[in-house]
Amino acid sequence: MKNENEKFNRLDFCVPCLFGLEGLCADELRRLGMDSVKAENGRVLFSGNERDIATANINIRTGERVLLVAGEGRADSFDMLFELVKAMEWERYIPVDGAFPVKGHSLNSKLVSLPDCQRIIKKAVVERLKSRYKLTWLKETGEEYQIQFRIMGDVASLYIDTSGVGLHKRGYRPVGNEAPLRETLAAAIVKLSRYRGREPVCDPFCGSGTIPIEAALAALNRAPGLNRSYAAQKWPWLDGKIWDSAVEEAKSREYRGDYDIYGGDVDPKNIAIAAENAKRAGVGDYIRFEAADAAMFSRNDTGGMIMSNPPFGERVMLPSEAEEIYRKFGAAYHKLTSWKAYILSSHTEFERAFGKKAVKKRKLYNGMIKCDLFMYF
Repeated sequence: MKNENEKFNRLDFCVPCLFGLEGLCADELRRLGMDSVKAENGRVLFSGNERDIATANINIRTGERVLLVAGEGRADSFDMLFELVKAMEWERYIPVDGAFPVKGHSLNSKLVSLPDCQRIIKKAVVERLKSRYKLTWLKETGEEYQIQFRIMGDVASLYIDTSGVGLHKRGYRPVGNEAPLRETLAAAIVKLSRYRGREPVCDPFCGSGTIPIEAALAALNRAPGLNRSYAAQKWPWLDGKIWDSAVEEAKSREYRGDYDIYGGDVDPKNIAIAAENAKRAGVGDYIRFEAADAAMFSRNDTGGMIMSNPPFGERVMLPSEAEEIYRKFGAAYHKLTSWKAYILSSHTEFERAFGKKAVKKRKLYNGMIKCDLFMYF
């Protein structure tokens, strides 16, 4: 819990996340000491203060953004939307010269036209700020305060984005492979495996190295957002020292150790990309990458974890080709009696092709693609 003198300037926040990751993200926020954490479909809400903007952005592994909540209310007409938005205290966050573009989405609402929603919200914020700053025109020449809206079932939620670039973009993967796995989902797979850095970890289909890199970051307890910048760092009303403090605090929680983490891929080009990404993430010394065919995968049967997102027949190959890969890899895996496996796939026939039904399955989404995490113990 935070000390009472740290609970200044109470703010409400929303962290959007991929469907299926809400519980994991909520648990992260609770471990960071955030208040009033509540998981909902596709998002997690919490309360905090200005310092928590930096803490959440730098440390969250499974959330997509940290949004500052400006307000929420019913809006089943454009007139209601205008009045709702105009009543919000935008001057609390947006200075007189601040730029505030608007974007968002609407679902199951009477307000179906996104351009009209954007126009109405922009107009309402302009009118509010003009009134509060006693101006007839706003220049918008200063720092950006990206306004986001979410209209669900005629309830409108308004936010200001503190993150800028999505949090899944850690800064270590400027170049990806043909079908990249989102970093936040890779981190979720690592969390769901309950990996703590003690046993060997292998990804025989590592692609650009995302799962091994996220496993190494988790083993080291290294905050994923140390090597990037955030939109709110440029906001004049936020003390720049909170970012330095959050970075130092995150670094103080890091571990040191020897870890057995392996990434393999049949394409040597992917291995070169993965190794460069790991180096950029600061974990290159903790991962061994190797060009290898997953069909020939073998290990000493002393136990360990396989975490992987093998190619599937939706973006990079035909379904029949994917099934053949699953069959060959399954045959190699079934020779190992002490290895757990956590395999993400969107292929509906994965278990049949792999040759064994999963002990447990969990529905997840890689962007908009519905997948299952097949767990073998």
